Amino acid sequence: MRTFLMAALAAVTLALSTAAASAAIEGRWILDFDRDGSGAQLTMKRNDTQWGNWSSSHGVELSDFQGLSRPAGSSEIPARFALARDAGTISFEGRLDSEGGSGRFSFAPAPGFTAAMAREGAGELTEEQVFSAAVHDVSRQLVSELKTLGYSRLEFDTLVSMRIHGASPQVIRELQALGYDHLSPDSLVSMRIHGATPAYIRELKALGYDHLSAESLVSMRIHGATAEYIRELKAAGYEGLSADSLVSMRIHGASAEFVRELKALGYERVSADDLVSMRIHGVSPEYIRGLQGLGYRHLSVDQLVSMRIHGVTLEFVQRMLAADPAVSADEIVNARIHGRRGD
Repeated sequence: MRTFLMAALAAVTLALSTAAASAAIEGRWILDFDRDGSGAQLTMKRNDTQWGNWSSSHGVELSDFQGLSRPAGSSEIPARFALARDAGTISFEGRLDSEGGSGRFSFAPAPGFTAAMAREGAGELTEEQVFSAAVHDVSRQLVSELKTLGYSRLEFDTLVSMRIHGASPQVIRELQALGYDHLSPDSLVSMRIHGATPAYIRELKALGYDHLSAESLVSMRIHGATAEYIRELKAAGYEGLSADSLVSMRIHGASAEFVRELKALGYERVSADDLVSMRIHGVSPEYIRGLQGLGYRHLSVDQLVSMRIHGVTLEFVQRMLAADPAVSADEIVNARIHGRRGD
């Protein structure tokens, strides 16, 4: 019986060891050196995850690696190097030349990391999450720095998202110095994704746009309300526009060029709302020039918009004029509303 129990225990131990070995985190890597030699693009791929195929590609500094040096020539040479992170070490083995190379990697988690992250409120990390922490350099130092800046007990996925998108302690300190003290992690990530950087905020402040909300900054960046765009509008006579007006004008193409074309046609002081309305309804400079060529030279913006809303084409105006050379713009619109064809 004792012999049987020992044999069974050995079989269980062997099965557990085999399962652990099969669950080891490993895969293939590709490294492309940057032209200036300071960094590289690292791509890692796996096909043994519970979600199927996995890949990650991001820029890294060569100084982050241990044992990596860029070969001088185009002939491939054997290479072994490592990326040592707080969460664990990713070991790389393969071949490299002056352009880059490829091979296989394996991951060894660091003792104590999972327990330390659990104490900080990140939850009980799985082995996959520990590997993700190593890939994206989510460290205990990062958690400590964020805590001093008012970001405590962040979930692990939030920490990874902040690292991926560059919402670093340095960026947070810059934003706080600009008056953005209590931004949520989601707001920080959104601002980074869309380029609402401290430099962008400083540019807007110099143009008179102070104390804008994070949401307004993101919206302005999404729709291209850049400092250059604001300066162009200012030169065209539009100063002190709200963030919402700037966004609306950008969405609908009310550009400085559009303003200049309208001025050349006699429309000197069109409001921002009217500019947007004209763009929405297709009151283009070409349409205005066509109407002026037919004798309608002093139509208001409301009249122009009304004509476009009701489908008054230049051809329809020509037919109405052929029937009545003195027909007014309002009569033309009324004719369209009531279904007249203009003949």
